[in-house]
Amino acid sequence: MNARVDPPAEVRTTCPYCGVGCGIVARAGQEGVEIAGDPAHPANFGKLCSKGSALGETLGLEGRLLYPMLRDASGAMHRVSWDEALARTADGFRNIIRQHGPDSAAFYLSGQLLTEDYYAANKLMKGFIGSGNVDTNSRLCMASSVAGHRRAFGSDTVPGNYEDLDEADLIVLVGSNAAWCHPILFQRIVKNRERGAKVVVIDPRRTATAEEADLFLPIAPGMDTALFSGLLVYLADHRALDRAFIESHTDGFDAALSRAREIAPDIAAVSRAAKLAEEDIVKFFALFWAKEKSVTCYSQGVNQSAQGTDKVNAIINCHLATGRIGKPGAGPFSLTGQPNAMGGREAGGLANQLAAHMYFSPQEVDRVRRFWSAPKIAEREGLKAVQMFEAIGRGEVKALWIMATNPAVSLPRAGAALDALRELELLVISENVASNDTLSAGAHVLLPAAAWGEKDGTVTNSERRISRQRAFLPLPGDAKPDWRIVSQVAARMGFAEAFSYRTAADVFREHAALSAFENDGARDFDLGGLTKITDAEFDALEPAQWPVRGNGEGRPRFFAEGEFFTANKKAKFVVPENPALRSAASADYPFTLNTGRVRDQWHTMTRSGKSPRLAAHLPEPFVEIHPSDAERHSLRDGGFARLMTPYGGCVLKVAVSEGQQPGSLFAPIHWSAATASSARVGALVNPAADPFSGQPELKATPAAIFPVEFSQRGFLLSREPVSLPAESWWAKVVLKRGFGYLLAADFGTETWRGFMRRIFGVADAAEYVDEPGGVYRAAVFANGQLKACLFIGPRSAVPQWSGVKALFESAEIGEAERRMLLSGRAPNGAAPGPTVCACFGVGLNSIRDAITARKAVSVEEIGKLLRAGTNCGSCLPELKKIVETAAG
Repeated sequence: MNARVDPPAEVRTTCPYCGVGCGIVARAGQEGVEIAGDPAHPANFGKLCSKGSALGETLGLEGRLLYPMLRDASGAMHRVSWDEALARTADGFRNIIRQHGPDSAAFYLSGQLLTEDYYAANKLMKGFIGSGNVDTNSRLCMASSVAGHRRAFGSDTVPGNYEDLDEADLIVLVGSNAAWCHPILFQRIVKNRERGAKVVVIDPRRTATAEEADLFLPIAPGMDTALFSGLLVYLADHRALDRAFIESHTDGFDAALSRAREIAPDIAAVSRAAKLAEEDIVKFFALFWAKEKSVTCYSQGVNQSAQGTDKVNAIINCHLATGRIGKPGAGPFSLTGQPNAMGGREAGGLANQLAAHMYFSPQEVDRVRRFWSAPKIAEREGLKAVQMFEAIGRGEVKALWIMATNPAVSLPRAGAALDALRELELLVISENVASNDTLSAGAHVLLPAAAWGEKDGTVTNSERRISRQRAFLPLPGDAKPDWRIVSQVAARMGFAEAFSYRTAADVFREHAALSAFENDGARDFDLGGLTKITDAEFDALEPAQWPVRGNGEGRPRFFAEGEFFTANKKAKFVVPENPALRSAASADYPFTLNTGRVRDQWHTMTRSGKSPRLAAHLPEPFVEIHPSDAERHSLRDGGFARLMTPYGGCVLKVAVSEGQQPGSLFAPIHWSAATASSARVGALVNPAADPFSGQPELKATPAAIFPVEFSQRGFLLSREPVSLPAESWWAKVVLKRGFGYLLAADFGTETWRGFMRRIFGVADAAEYVDEPGGVYRAAVFANGQLKACLFIGPRSAVPQWSGVKALFESAEIGEAERRMLLSGRAPNGAAPGPTVCACFGVGLNSIRDAITARKAVSVEEIGKLLRAGTNCGSCLPELKKIVETAAG
């Protein structure tokens, strides 16, 4: 909930998290804004995942950047007017460009931006500054799909839509933990499976998604190209090809098949390369052969690879060879990571794009030059993300504007990226948070940007559906929309006429007009039917799939009858060049590190980390390891390990899991220096990039792991953020009405006693000290409320915070609760335990109690009794395991 305004009675908008693009209804509630799924939106039909459901908890102004700031000569930041901040930004860029040329400047954008924001920023840099140096954090999540689409189709076109997941007879999920990362779509897949569809999951890890699979293939890291090359050979050998489609609508089949035979000549070769059982490979290949309605969904496990583009094309090759593309229930389908990665692609937000799905051919450059009246337009590609930050490190890029992203956490070799930022002559950051790792680099200018709920514009989801993000909160402080900030800087740089937008609708109309300019169906992206919509029509715009041409109608699918966007209208079979991993393990680094997301967090947690509900599921950064590897390296579940790669190191909690392959490790990407003492996993990641897409290898970094022992474990609860003693390990968790810190250290009890007295005082405090046993517990009170509490104990008896947290989060604490507080027990034994269902806050203890009392003994009965698993369904695999364990 958020009580900072009186919101409108009801506003329809779009979720700011993943690329599913769920519709949301924001309503006025008793305590502020209430969030619900939009039943009319075709992406989700009223369903929301745990993250979307908790958006109301993230709307407060705590930690917001509300006013423009400038850094003075001493390095201190101070508040200034917009005029001062805009002048400093415009003058800084203009002077550096004048001295060093346009390629000395760059913009680094984000899939969190609206399409209108992207359009304005891209137009300024490529059209009027004259450099191609605009890239986006979307480079880290879907650039390989873009490159694969273009190589095969001649355009970055998603052929199908979400309805294909309802209609398919076979759904193959490759490198996608959709149960956690795209849960609303995954529940559609599960429903289709209940109707008889088959589901195959291909992933090095046994994730929650695999629990719903008819066939799980634990492929060796990086070997997707080998597997799908083997599938192409199998289809050819079993005469399962659509020869008519191949001959009429494609080129290059013979060369692609010949290369596939070199990579994977038979099932045995596929088995050796992919480390899969031959019988499982045959099962998969036979299913694909038999099921004409086949959809292959792929996500970051395919894209985030130095061979990502070849993987994408190996998948597409199989669909082209069988003619299974653009038909109901059939086609390759990229599940996009961010809410507007697609919109950024449409607007030209990648360095190798110009604008509106046009690139840098002389004809396209000339066309956009004339449309924008931009004589200085960029005529060649700019620097992709990894290249851009390397160029900053070399001093070649001297001025950078970062918008809505946190590269000091998310980029590979994130520590090097942070060091590079500190060397810039001009660093401008548009943000809505006042503190993150990137801001610690020392920006020269901070510009307060509108956040979700305050923004107004459009986003495009994974199925090419454009939806409105509508504002339902007023702009706080001096915050402005990003498109307006960019336009005002452009005006001060001398380009006022080209950036005279009054509203987001003005920007959208121009974006639509460029997409239709000299198009006549020759380009896939076309919004010609929306170029003349009024402001009122823009406000009321319903979700629509592009292209939306002059007749105003969208198009659900592409390519069933060919008509690809190549010169001869034929798709291209692509010959894979890189079928295997480049980054092999070594004696010094014997493991392969895979990185990714957890269920209830998002990117670097600057939004999702504000929700107590979301923080409760997996509150600590961890590294997942197979039991045999854990035993060999003296690691124990719940202990700690130092994870090292050639690029950096961190200390993480150990999670021993059968779902992890021997020789492989998994660590989530979300934690940063703001939320943990030593867990910035991006700093460890391999910077090698795909040669076609520029997407870095985030799934296979050589790594080593070593045990770390702490003699003490515990937790701290505080109403305000605190700085922990140096040398302690900690992870910060937001709670209702405060903050929690999960701790590990090697201090004596006196160190902790001194810490509590120094930070919180002793005016009204209670303590329990057992020096020989290494136990220290303290509680500090103020005005009848628990102000702070610290529990420290030996690692052999780790204090559990569930009961104390329940007391801390209550409005007041009575005398009875105060007396029992240091026991660690909850009032009336009411601690719910670790969170299982974040949507409804259902804990493990509550579920176990219901099973023990025979009130609910199945997943369905638990849903009816406690509501767990009845919203997004992302906790259903965990619920099933709890029920199975209880049943013995």
